[in-house]
Amino acid sequence: MVQCEMCGAETSSPKTIKVEGAELDVCDNCSDFGTEVKTQDAGSSSTKYSTSSSSSSSSSSSSSTSSSSSQSRRSDMFDDMDELAQDYDDRIRNARENTGMSQEDLADELNEKASLIRKLERGDVLPSDEVQTKLERELDISLTAGGSGDDDEEWSGGSSTGEYTLGDVVKRKD
Repeated sequence: MVQCEMCGAETSSPKTIKVEGAELDVCDNCSDFGTEVKTQDAGSSSTKYSTSSSSSSSSSSSSSTSSSSSQSRRSDMFDDMDELAQDYDDRIRNARENTGMSQEDLADELNEKASLIRKLERGDVLPSDEVQTKLERELDISLTAGGSGDDDEEWSGGSSTGEYTLGDVVKRKD
């Protein structure tokens, strides 16, 4: 029995559908949410994106491919971006007060408006990349969140097989 990758239900005959560019193995109930994809012959084990050797059996190659793809995914532009800390406003205010500067003094040093510093310290606006760099350099602080990848490790959801489905992650608005 295979789990539906959309709702998590057990199904003996999954259908492969394409939903917004992603191919999913789903049950009959969820197959209406996408376009059915014609699968290739199971005998051809060499594909363009195959990561397993052609001498392994089809069942072991599919399980090793799915486990390796969940551990190593393609990098995208968001991997290189630093996430702004949630308490950036407190960090700015505390660092400014520790140096004994007023908001106006800091604004003059950064060549920015004092109103921007007030809004940043209240948390009303997010700093642009340029202003963030100026603040970090002038106040000798870091405004980026450390260890943003820990969120996935703390999450205890998932199916009994240890793999996640869309049903584990998506919250419906019924």
